[in-house]
Amino acid sequence: MSVLNSFRLDGKVAVLNGAGRGIGAASALALAEAGADVAVLSRTKAQIEEVADQIRALGRRAVAIECDAMNSDAVATAIDQAANELGRIDIAVNVVGGAMPGPYTRASDAALADAFDRNVTTGVRVVRAAVPHMLKVGGGSIIMISSAIGHLAGRGYAMYGSVKAAVDHSVRQLSLELNPKIRVNAVAPGAILTEALATVMTNDDIRKGLENGTPLRRVGLPEDIAAAVLYLASPASSYVTGQIIPVDGGLVAPNLPLPLPDL
Repeated sequence: MSVLNSFRLDGKVAVLNGAGRGIGAASALALAEAGADVAVLSRTKAQIEEVADQIRALGRRAVAIECDAMNSDAVATAIDQAANELGRIDIAVNVVGGAMPGPYTRASDAALADAFDRNVTTGVRVVRAAVPHMLKVGGGSIIMISSAIGHLAGRGYAMYGSVKAAVDHSVRQLSLELNPKIRVNAVAPGAILTEALATVMTNDDIRKGLENGTPLRRVGLPEDIAAAVLYLASPASSYVTGQIIPVDGGLVAPNLPLPLPDL
């Protein structure tokens, strides 16, 4: 197989949890461009229907499944539906996550539990549901979307960084539990121009801070992350497992000025 052809996913099926927009939508389209049929999951039906239409326009099969990532039964049902409609599952990507920055000492127990559930447990739900289907076809690739803040430290990011660090270590642990048939890796984005970041990029100080704080002097695009997801999903990364791949423009420390109170 040529190196270029090793990025092809013809005959494979991918399921993406959190694929209605941003990194999830870009990753779904990248996998489809490489030849995969794709199931896109999200709470917002209109968004995933639009993504599914774009996948079909590329000549691939697509199914849009409305799913609440915070509901274990809903995730299991959605992934079973994806396997039934598309015939198999070879690739599973969890994009769901996030937490608001703020003072760690003022975070409530409920906020901490929600951050863990939203970032770590959502991935576990996908793994539990997808692995049996992958084993039926001889193996597969699982990809988590983590964050640079999982291995970097920044003021105001203690809660988010802690749960993303847990995501990273879950990837290492899962890779050992699921080898050699199923590979498990993560992509750790830096500042990426999704809808969430776009709301603060209108502030010139924040925009310049993000750009100047990144060695490549720009924020990333969802397609930058999608390219890494494609690599980890494809045979091109067949000798890669248990790894956290940074796609962050060379970031060494987050540089988003946060209005945090002094202690």
